[in-house]
Amino acid sequence: MSKLLNEPIILSRFFNALSSKVRLDILQTVSENRRPFHIKALANHLKLDYAAVYRHVIVLRDAALVDLFEVGRSKVVVAREEDTLRKVFELAGSINSTWGT
Repeated sequence: MSKLLNEPIILSRFFNALSSKVRLDILQTVSENRRPFHIKALANHLKLDYAAVYRHVIVLRDAALVDLFEVGRSKVVVAREEDTLRKVFELAGSINSTWGT
């Protein structure tokens, strides 16, 4: 991931992807479970519409934070760079405790 952050467009996509609470929830769910998630199951888990979750997953995929695969007629999402995601969530926790939102 650190190599990717040298590219301004990738860096912009990375921070844009992290700017949504829904996308952060998706990342956290997928990374904590450490297994591929069908988008339909992810939508049910988050109590959101399938199409909305799919659109958010595309943003995460374009930011190189998740991979998206087709399994039969289903789409499956899996976290990439779990160490990077862990650091992102640690930083988010630190910011949250400092700024108290």
